[in-house]
Amino acid sequence: MTGYNSQPHIGIFGRRNNGKSALINALTGQEIAIVSDVAGTTTDPVKKSMEIFGIGPVVLIDTAGLDDENELGRKRVKKTENVLKHIDLAILVITHYRFEEIEEKIVAQLRALETPFIIVNNKSDVEVRGTGCEVRGARCEVRGERCEDESIISLSAKTGQGLPQLIEKIKEKMPVSAYHTHSLLEGIVKENDTVLLVTPIDSEAPEGRLILPQVQTVRAILDQNATAIVLKEDKIERWFQNAVKPNLVITDSQVFKMVASLIPQDIPLTSFSILLARLKGDYENYLKGTTEVENLKDGDCVLIMESCTHLSSCEDIGRVKIPKWLTEYTGKNLHFDFVSGLTHVENIRKYALVVQCGGCMITKKQILNRLKLAIDAGIPITNYGMLIAYLTGIFDRATELTIRG
Repeated sequence: MTGYNSQPHIGIFGRRNNGKSALINALTGQEIAIVSDVAGTTTDPVKKSMEIFGIGPVVLIDTAGLDDENELGRKRVKKTENVLKHIDLAILVITHYRFEEIEEKIVAQLRALETPFIIVNNKSDVEVRGTGCEVRGARCEVRGERCEDESIISLSAKTGQGLPQLIEKIKEKMPVSAYHTHSLLEGIVKENDTVLLVTPIDSEAPEGRLILPQVQTVRAILDQNATAIVLKEDKIERWFQNAVKPNLVITDSQVFKMVASLIPQDIPLTSFSILLARLKGDYENYLKGTTEVENLKDGDCVLIMESCTHLSSCEDIGRVKIPKWLTEYTGKNLHFDFVSGLTHVENIRKYALVVQCGGCMITKKQILNRLKLAIDAGIPITNYGMLIAYLTGIFDRATELTIRG
């Protein structure tokens, strides 16, 4: 089953004037990126979606040159390096088979992130050297390792020579997990089950529609050939008085406490956010990190990480409710910082706890790379739904099914 909002991201990297923008245009068959002989034409990452047969929709990201050296250029390079954390596959564009310290650095960063990459020698219409690493007897060494599986693809973005080989290499190198994910409810919901979805409608709910995790869950239920019943929290009691007992109840995390009190103990209960944590997050580290709430102290800083950008209101789950509930539960004087989208966190070590949202708007790779910073620093991580379940005393109940499933 294809995952929702999990379109694989492919980053295009290389020095200025190596033809990164021309390659984007050649791959998409459109004039997406500005192409010029002037070095440094691309200043900010540029995204374009396209379809690759065998993978599906992908997002291409054009980046600024890695060799931009003035003060503004260094800021551009930093933005380019931040893109590394958000991609599933990298294409490193070189010319004249030039592979030096700049290229070695980017490859080292990709390997640290466990992100596969392809090396492309562009402008082969200008220099005719044949194809592959065997040209000139080159060993194509990357940090002292012979990279037989990273043989250089000779390509001309101008003429299209080598594009079919590059597409095939992209299909070969792209991790299957980037475009083919498990169902949100795999191992949890069976055919003909009835699933009750509790969906509060408050000021944070978008006008005229459901939020994305709710839509994704309804689709996952239908994909399992099960039945979805959608209602507001104030209709739960009436449902149980007059209708069939559901096999599972999935609720918005913010009403966990009330819903748990209304749902019989023999009916499994979880939340949209916990399902997303299981599908896209580091679930084992979430489980371990959630209980670290007990170790928070006065003055500790907590980082709340949102995956989307939105205007905050008095009912905002991440910026208002979670800080309030966490402060009330611990009785500590805590400080909260907030980041949205894929904003880079400069000083992760200042935080005693990191709380990640469900992540419905970003890919699994982006979430895992985002969390890796905290995990490598030994900082506990948790997820909106898991934290709220813990604070309301139903953590074991809310995670039992997702662990077992």
